[in-house]
Amino acid sequence: MTAAFVIDGPARLLFLARDPACVAAQLAGAAPDLSQATALRDDISTDEITPVPILTHFDEKLGRYPYTGFRAGDTLPIGSDAVRQAGIDVVVAGKRYGKGSSREHSPMAEKSAGVRLVIAESFERIYRQNADNIGLYTSTDMGLVARLQRGERITVDEIVAGRDALAAAIVKAGGLLAFGQSQLRDVAPVDGGQDAAPDTPPRTLFEKIILRHLLRTPVTATEPALGTGVFIRADWRFIHEYYTGMAAHMLHARFGRPLRMVDAGRIVVFEDHTSYVEESPNHVRAGIVPNVRAMCQAQRDFAGAYGLRQHRTLTEAEAARDAGGNVAGISHAMMAEHYALPGQVVVGTDSHTPHSGALGCVAFGVGTTDMANAFVTGAVRLTMPASLRIDLAGAPPPGVTAKDIVLHLLALPEIRAGAGVGKVFEFTGEAVAGLSIDERATLTNMTAELGGLTGIVAPDAETARFLRERRGVDAGIEPWMRSDPGASYSATVRVDCAALSPMVAAPGDPGNGAALSSIRVRPRIDIAYGGSCTAGKREDFDHYHQVLAWAVARGLTLPAGVTLYLQYGTTAVRDYCVAQGYDQTFAAVGARILQPSCGACANCGPGSSTDASQVTISAINRNFPGRSGPGSVWLASPPTVMASALAGELVSFAELQARHAP
Repeated sequence: MTAAFVIDGPARLLFLARDPACVAAQLAGAAPDLSQATALRDDISTDEITPVPILTHFDEKLGRYPYTGFRAGDTLPIGSDAVRQAGIDVVVAGKRYGKGSSREHSPMAEKSAGVRLVIAESFERIYRQNADNIGLYTSTDMGLVARLQRGERITVDEIVAGRDALAAAIVKAGGLLAFGQSQLRDVAPVDGGQDAAPDTPPRTLFEKIILRHLLRTPVTATEPALGTGVFIRADWRFIHEYYTGMAAHMLHARFGRPLRMVDAGRIVVFEDHTSYVEESPNHVRAGIVPNVRAMCQAQRDFAGAYGLRQHRTLTEAEAARDAGGNVAGISHAMMAEHYALPGQVVVGTDSHTPHSGALGCVAFGVGTTDMANAFVTGAVRLTMPASLRIDLAGAPPPGVTAKDIVLHLLALPEIRAGAGVGKVFEFTGEAVAGLSIDERATLTNMTAELGGLTGIVAPDAETARFLRERRGVDAGIEPWMRSDPGASYSATVRVDCAALSPMVAAPGDPGNGAALSSIRVRPRIDIAYGGSCTAGKREDFDHYHQVLAWAVARGLTLPAGVTLYLQYGTTAVRDYCVAQGYDQTFAAVGARILQPSCGACANCGPGSSTDASQVTISAINRNFPGRSGPGSVWLASPPTVMASALAGELVSFAELQARHAP
């Protein structure tokens, strides 16, 4: 007998349309069909489903807030409690639903508001996996819309049709925690050396690493095929303060206290998103600073109770009193600086976890329930993805950085159409070989924006140098740590990096890329921000310093009305910059220096806009609407951000130099 997905009477649907009037009418009681709902919105991000200010909630209170950041035209048509009060059962949207952040708050808010099913033309991987894990149904079958409106009964079997067997099993079990306790007790590893057998087919580096970490469970194959679900052992699991409270809440609610944590010594806890919360316009205006402090304390209590290692970014006052012993920073940057090694698996509750792929490991983001399950079972869920080979040919010209390369990739029609969604981006070619680990980390970090599961670069002599010089680790690069000739890829994307020039991405989406030279009308700049995991590394600060030192030597400072923020990614980057004397140059030009942490990138610190009229040039990874405040955000490389700050308008460093040539 098949279980039924039951809604009493015709379902109340909400079409997330581009037309705000259409959305408002539905919330007021109108019930259009799919053809009447006008064009559906594509690319709805988790920032829109659950904006940053509501992430301090980690229980049923989230049900008041789904879609409060959703944009239709120039408006935010969905207010607090609107979905719940309208009695919405089913939400319908367009392509790439749930892109962006890995926050599980988004499906949790939808489910808590009464939504039982989300139908979209396509979903981002992390969002859909999070929905599965908490028992929120999802489907890409648009034919269900009319059936639901007619009041037809839809079975769970129909909802999971076409999904891989593991995903279907988790959905039918009612979520991952229930499934994990019944299926993942005392799982054993599969033989990890099988890829070395003489008759082994050619494999990618990603596939080799996964096979070495594969777990034998009652419901997964020991030789996984493309698209099948598996469980793997992670060498490192990390979490930060926006997720730990939710993880603790769900684990204690289900299993009581104390919990039995598996391999707790391999769990790392970061407090990295809230260091500047009292200066965050977003949080202060919403009146949620006390909520944030309570959220942070919940994480500290949880980590203390279970003896988990913690890293916390100090406030500026605390940092002034620190004798240099505090080691902290943005979680995924810290993992590459202190923990991840070639051939390992790293999972974290952040979509930019692929940062560590620059070292030749498999690193990917997961949601809160995935991490909670991994805490108590040691197993991490993965659907075996296809790989895209990104062949970066030629040497980039002077002034072109890894950020420019990524913005070019994001603007490619095939990437914008979703060719990379859920895939592994394997970066190869002459350009990659010539990049430092910091620059490679920009490529793998922004795999999140490219829509991929992760990014990876095969380890080489540069990897060994980084580990030896930065971390004092002599990590041998083993012969197996490369993709085999003849390994299978879904496609190869080739970029002639020698032909690239500085890039920018126009406000609204990282995919709105264009060569800066093609932008005829250059917007004025109010705010310039250099920092974040993507652009807070040593080499990024080398770029910042190069441009600003050039300016100081010529007596240039920031124009009136322009504010420049520079925020270190980690304490190690800060200490490097101080040792190099960079801080003196930054002060001379008038920049405000911020301690290592997440900040304006996630709208949680200085550097965010406060007015819709403000224009920001930023080295961060995302410029979704509202992501960094109400103003407009242009994305660019570190040199372009600094040059634009000095010019007061969008320019490249080469253009700025030409303006001031003798």
